[in-house]
Amino acid sequence: MKVLANDGVSQSGIDALEAAGYEVITTNVAQEQLQNYINDKDVTVLLVRSATKVRKDIIDNCPGLKVIGRGGVGMDNIDVDYAREKGLHVINTPAASSHSVAELVFGHFYGLARFLHKSNRDMPLEGDANFKGLKKAFAKGTELKGKTLGVIGFGRIGQATAKIGIGAGMKVVAYDPFMEKAHLELEFFDGQKVNFDIETISKEDVLKQADFLTLHVPAQKDYVIDEKEFSQMKDGVILANAARGGVVNEVALVKAIESGKVARAALDVFEKEPQPEVQLLMNSELSLTPHTGAATNEAQDRIGLELADQIISILG
Repeated sequence: MKVLANDGVSQSGIDALEAAGYEVITTNVAQEQLQNYINDKDVTVLLVRSATKVRKDIIDNCPGLKVIGRGGVGMDNIDVDYAREKGLHVINTPAASSHSVAELVFGHFYGLARFLHKSNRDMPLEGDANFKGLKKAFAKGTELKGKTLGVIGFGRIGQATAKIGIGAGMKVVAYDPFMEKAHLELEFFDGQKVNFDIETISKEDVLKQADFLTLHVPAQKDYVIDEKEFSQMKDGVILANAARGGVVNEVALVKAIESGKVARAALDVFEKEPQPEVQLLMNSELSLTPHTGAATNEAQDRIGLELADQIISILG
């Protein structure tokens, strides 16, 4: 049986599938050619990440397809319910990238707290001629220790992010409409463990309390953070969205930055991927990454192996 990993898959995943007798194709096929390619090559399993879309046309017109796999969490690029109605298996890897996304969020938070996103741009340009000026400009950093981390969406990634916050000495408050309480276990290098029970509170209370705010929710119809939510936040909050483009109203975010309601913000995802709005790209108060939350070697290894295990379990 053939597996088409159209958006790539780790070598560990390829090795596991090949050891089980599968042929793995890593050719990147253009979206408009995908249907014909699947049928011509007699592909049984289609693996995607966020780039390739698997809609009704592919599901209806590729009768040999048995499994659709998403390397990652969100499956908004796949018509999941329709595929399952048609008898296809749809799988993903919800746990594999949690820690990688959480670390990226904190990379942004530490950078924003100490103006690294700005000083890394300005030092090469002005470091020799304006060292003292830059030192003064970036002298009012803030520590994360002792601050309140607000988490909107307290699933696996939200909890992984909260664990890093606890390790950094932060207070954690969380909102999740589907969860009243979560048990967090922090494991350390010498085998010691520390346990925390976090009871979720209202979204409004999280917004009011958070000094640093992070979002970990799936794509949805309406904005999770819009003008109303910005108005409920503390003045000078630092915000990160490494969830999905369209979770935060980007126009409202820029306004909130201009008013000082939001001091600085990080975006790993955008409403108009893969061509984010220029006003975001040029905004000096934003720390930006090109949707790389899950893009670590470790996470991709876990994703590949998890997909391989599920495929082998389903198809034998």
